[in-house]
Amino acid sequence: MKLHRVTEQLDVNDSNLSGSQYNDANLSGSEFNQINFSGTRVNDSNMTGWKLNDVNLSGARLQNANLSGLEIENCRLTGVTIDGISLEKMISVYKASHAASNTADDA
Repeated sequence: MKLHRVTEQLDVNDSNLSGSQYNDANLSGSEFNQINFSGTRVNDSNMTGWKLNDVNLSGARLQNANLSGLEIENCRLTGVTIDGISLEKMISVYKASHAASNTADDA
């Protein structure tokens, strides 16, 4: 299905949108519940304030997207990279640094 220049809100729940493409789309304030976005491509789009619950983003690629205000909680992040850097590694380094600073504060 192709949607072009849609201006009204869509209500999509419990859906398989895998392999979809979003180009130059304003998706701000969207809430997604039980959506399969695996393999989805999002380019040059506004994704501010997204709320995700039980969403599959495996293999998805987001490029030149505004993710301001995006919150990620209790998600499987295996293989996620940000500008080519492993998110798992970033979190590991942050936790180690945070633990080290807490230890220094206790001394």
